[in-house]
Amino acid sequence: MVLPLYVIEAVDVRRADETDTSRALLLEKLGLPALKRVSAEHKPGGGVGGIEFTFPQIEKVEPKFAIKGGIDLDATTKFGFSNGVYNKWVFAGAWRDKRTGLVVPARAIIAGIISDWEPDEAAPGELAGCTHALKEVSHYEFLLDGAEIFYWDFWEREGRSGGVSWMSDVRSALGS
Repeated sequence: MVLPLYVIEAVDVRRADETDTSRALLLEKLGLPALKRVSAEHKPGGGVGGIEFTFPQIEKVEPKFAIKGGIDLDATTKFGFSNGVYNKWVFAGAWRDKRTGLVVPARAIIAGIISDWEPDEAAPGELAGCTHALKEVSHYEFLLDGAEIFYWDFWEREGRSGGVSWMSDVRSALGS
């Protein structure tokens, strides 16, 4: 099987519950969060070497996006908590499969808080920009062409890759 070669042709970031908050014309960069398994190193005193064990958990998730063309008033005026709840975001992309020529939608749905706002240095005649980072992320799912690739939710105690739960046997052992 030949794996697809995707080229990102367009991106957008918007609030999930406010579809008119598109940043498609302002967005300069979109950073989906890195996914890294939690691990612990073990060096047995009587062993011949160390090992790093991985667990069915991931380290904190911190996506970010950068805009050009001024200040993102929607993001800065609702900096941090908005009415005491997490903000839910859609990171959207149009990915073209170079072999088939078809464009497929990519979606990341993320619940978190904009905790970092970093304006760029700018001079007259330059487009001012700023970077926004989300922290305290409690939900992250990634879909490609409608198919679930990755799902993680802190409060649900659920993580899945390709639809397969990492924690179902653990939850069962705990009786939940």
